[in-house]
Amino acid sequence: MAFFGELKRLNPVQRSTFAACFLGWTLDAFDFFLLTVCLKAIAADFHVGIPAIAEAIFWTLVMRPLGALIFGVLAERYGRRPTLILNIVCFSVFELASAFAPSLTTFLVCRAMFGIAMGGEWGVGAALALESLPASGRGFFSGILQEGYVVGNLLAGALYWLLFPHLHGTGMLTGWRVMFMIGALPALLAFYMQYKVEESPIWLEAERRRRAERSTKPRIDFRHFVTYLPTFLFLVLLMTCFNSFSHGTQDLYPTLLEKDHGLAPGRVGLLIVIANIGALLGGIICGALSERIGRRRMIIIAALAAIPVIPLWAWSHTVPLLALGGFLMQFAVQGAFGVIPAHLNELSPGPVRAVFPGFAYQLGNLCSSRNGVFQAALAQRYSGGVLTVVMSWTVVVGAIAIALVTGLGREARGEDWSKLDVGVPTEEKSLG
Repeated sequence: MAFFGELKRLNPVQRSTFAACFLGWTLDAFDFFLLTVCLKAIAADFHVGIPAIAEAIFWTLVMRPLGALIFGVLAERYGRRPTLILNIVCFSVFELASAFAPSLTTFLVCRAMFGIAMGGEWGVGAALALESLPASGRGFFSGILQEGYVVGNLLAGALYWLLFPHLHGTGMLTGWRVMFMIGALPALLAFYMQYKVEESPIWLEAERRRRAERSTKPRIDFRHFVTYLPTFLFLVLLMTCFNSFSHGTQDLYPTLLEKDHGLAPGRVGLLIVIANIGALLGGIICGALSERIGRRRMIIIAALAAIPVIPLWAWSHTVPLLALGGFLMQFAVQGAFGVIPAHLNELSPGPVRAVFPGFAYQLGNLCSSRNGVFQAALAQRYSGGVLTVVMSWTVVVGAIAIALVTGLGREARGEDWSKLDVGVPTEEKSLG
């Protein structure tokens, strides 16, 4: 009931803003995970192996930091809301372009461009959402917001389960291309944002004060990156661990179920849906609990809880046990990840909040971007393409790394962002 109490505390504008940011991240992730569930079909269409198509995952991830920087700078200069609208339109356009790619090279280029657009969504959306909401429930809303990524994965799995087995077109109407065409529909969210969402009150007040003081300072002061360089590098390391952990348990899991366990696409889609229900619950519950027991403690507990689930998740021989393993694994993985939007934004300097956490997040993605290719190559070399062993070790290494790095950091739970000088270096505050 406490969950519903937090939602009731929001006014209509806050609800609309949070809903739009949540849907933006959901649909962005939906478009990304359409690629992961269709890897086998895309490889067959282009007459290449799985590792060659896994390069598309790499190019999507490797370009995300560039998008975080570009759209983050735009959000600091022109506002969070218009930048997020532009961002949503861009990733929808490149998803549609992917559907009509005539060759593997063109497809990889489209996925790289999609990666730029995808990279901007998280930082700008998280800043707009969390700056518009009360600080006291930030952990709860952080959990829901991050799980937009999980809902996107769930929707991709559900579409693959319910629709893909019935698609038997040829040429430009083959099954995976139709799925990508459907993935272009998020552009419609831009119209909703145009009329229902308002700008971040924190950004508006900062802009009002800047104009009142006729300030000649740049809207974006990159000195904050120098002053807070140790924090920034720590966040990049943390997000490298998190993205390796998350993508390492998600991106090739549909392929593991199809190839290692011999499951049909419909069964695979169903198991992905069940796993993501677990992820959704994990993110919301652990995000809310982080308000009570702390961000770091919650992350460490959730991450380490993934290790004992490995036998059920990867080595089970029946569909019900695989479903239970997938549910529990993603509950733990995304339970830890659900704390991240609040944790990263609370550790970031206020004047560059639309750039700092998103850029750190996506640089972490960059550092872990060859994870899928690396997993596929290791499996091919040492186990004849069987992914079970490689993905099991990914969970162990990822969970321990997250626990160690998180434990070395600090947290700023409940920081009051209404004070506009939050996150500004001490020497700059003294000049104010």
